[in-house]
Amino acid sequence: MQALADSFARIAANVETVLEGKAEVVRLALVALLAEGHLLIEDVPGVGKTLLAKAIGRSIACSVRRVQFTPDLLPSDITGVTVYNQEHGDFEFKPGAVFANIVLGDEINRAGPKTQSALLESMEERTVSVDGTTHELGVPFMVIATQNPIELEGTYPLPEAQRDRFMMRLSIGYPGVEAEMEVLEVHGRGDRVASLQPVADAQQIAALVETVKGLHAAGPLRRYIVDLVRATRVHPAVELGGSPRACLALLRASRAYAAAQGRDFVIPDDVKALVQPLLAHRLILTPEAQMSDHSPADVLDELLGFVPIPAESGPQPRAGA
Repeated sequence: MQALADSFARIAANVETVLEGKAEVVRLALVALLAEGHLLIEDVPGVGKTLLAKAIGRSIACSVRRVQFTPDLLPSDITGVTVYNQEHGDFEFKPGAVFANIVLGDEINRAGPKTQSALLESMEERTVSVDGTTHELGVPFMVIATQNPIELEGTYPLPEAQRDRFMMRLSIGYPGVEAEMEVLEVHGRGDRVASLQPVADAQQIAALVETVKGLHAAGPLRRYIVDLVRATRVHPAVELGGSPRACLALLRASRAYAAAQGRDFVIPDDVKALVQPLLAHRLILTPEAQMSDHSPADVLDELLGFVPIPAESGPQPRAGA
């Protein structure tokens, strides 16, 4: 398990060379990768949303495709299309942008609902169905989408079905003074991402993903996850709470989070650290709660203080270990 933690730290350090001062954001993004999840990065322009996605792609020697979502983008541009090959006298499939290990969807909310929905099958089942034929996607497969929550003109809000398929929603935020000075030093001389060298490949990431799946999560801890998600469904300020998919995502991400710290079992602190990025974007508050300036983050903070924490959830370290 220490080898996994070392690999995780190596990739994170590589990404952080171009995204200064955002170690926790980088860590959570890589947790989503190892948990086979997808990432929605939502923040104001110019803080490094696309930079983070590109840096992750460059740090792993695997296929990366960037899709600029625009109002005239078609679903077939995402999934692919079957065309007639006159030379062979037969139809053949031309893969779309989704056929890559890491797919960067830039400004995803600028495409229409029909085009956004073209990602639904691939994000959930890791397959693409075109003209009655199902095509398997590679391993690993991750969608990293960005959107700007401030400028809403000419945008189409993501439907709840698609928001629920994103394992995490992250905000990068503005850098601190020292980090911003470092940005001027590093990026003022050219494109640092272009010179970024990979420190892992697709086969290594696929092996790490399989390792993460085998991490121990005790019964009381799994019950803790279920209790947390179920509590969002009955909270008086919440109109729509977390789904069973949210439970699965929280368990998978907690395993990856634990593995990144060199442990082969999950503890409640792993779950608590991931509740906000995994559940906040899945909650819809009642109109009354929204008018009272409540936020999903407020609800989740309240639930974390209310839902009982299991006393033991994994093997306990030996004295002196």
